[in-house]
Amino acid sequence: MKYATLTTLFAATVAFAGPAFAEYPERPVTLIVPWSAGGGTDAVGRMLAKGLQEQLGTPVNVVNRTGAGGIVGHTAMIDADPDGYTLGLATAELTTYAAIGTSQASPADVTPIALVNFDASAFNVRADSDWEDAKQALDDIKANPGEFKASGFPVGAAYHLAFASFLNDNGVDPTALTVVPSQGAAPGFQELVAGGVAVVPSSLPEAASMRDAGLVKTLAVLADERLASYPDVPTAEEAVGTASVGGTWRGVVGPKGLDEAIADKVEAALDTVYQSDEFQEFMNSRGFGVRWLPADEFGAFMDDASKSNAEVIEKLGLKQ
Repeated sequence: MKYATLTTLFAATVAFAGPAFAEYPERPVTLIVPWSAGGGTDAVGRMLAKGLQEQLGTPVNVVNRTGAGGIVGHTAMIDADPDGYTLGLATAELTTYAAIGTSQASPADVTPIALVNFDASAFNVRADSDWEDAKQALDDIKANPGEFKASGFPVGAAYHLAFASFLNDNGVDPTALTVVPSQGAAPGFQELVAGGVAVVPSSLPEAASMRDAGLVKTLAVLADERLASYPDVPTAEEAVGTASVGGTWRGVVGPKGLDEAIADKVEAALDTVYQSDEFQEFMNSRGFGVRWLPADEFGAFMDDASKSNAEVIEKLGLKQ
């Protein structure tokens, strides 16, 4: 009887203590990147995976799930089991799909863990432009709808929506600026210098070579404070009196319903990776902006972006 009682007690104790031994992570973690290998998001994802692997003590494997403008990869993040073994590097496009109508995927479908990157959009014009400042440019665009053109982005891309929001924030119809679509900033700047367009919204690093060559000037950056690497460029609020923040970003998320303890552990590991000299130097060398927002602030950031994007997408007539 005594032996049976002790055996039963031991079994109960082990059963109770069991979950403590199953500490996350027990096996490799997958980090989904919704864009192609070799691109900017892939590069950031692989650097994060390297750091997370060291912090979590388990392999973290990057898997590129591409297609449909990022919808395939973001959907894979959303549909994953909420066990912490599949995470994703979400991008700004997640806050646009539902409003455009290309997918129902939205920030409401994920567990925010941390924002690690934000590349603010800058308001670039030719160096010899008659516009001396952003306020003068906005007044001119508003007074002459359809006369001025912008390029450097595909229609509906992050920098398009960021600049359209900037116009909207300042009482200018976002459709007043005619869009000449391009696959990125480089061909847009070629058009700008050639005189084909008047505006190219882009990140400041993308504009750096043109600025250094004296071909382009930047009237404002859509950030809440001046960028340390470009202290001469005023924020939107400084330039026109109205705060406006927009651009593209990257942040780590999990599926909706991810256990809070697991999310907290990943967030803490990410914080260490983000603060490391290796990560900061990598981001700086590649021209990526660094910005840290913990889970709750990241969630609010995505919600705000979704609302802002929905408003400007409707005004641009982009809803499908």
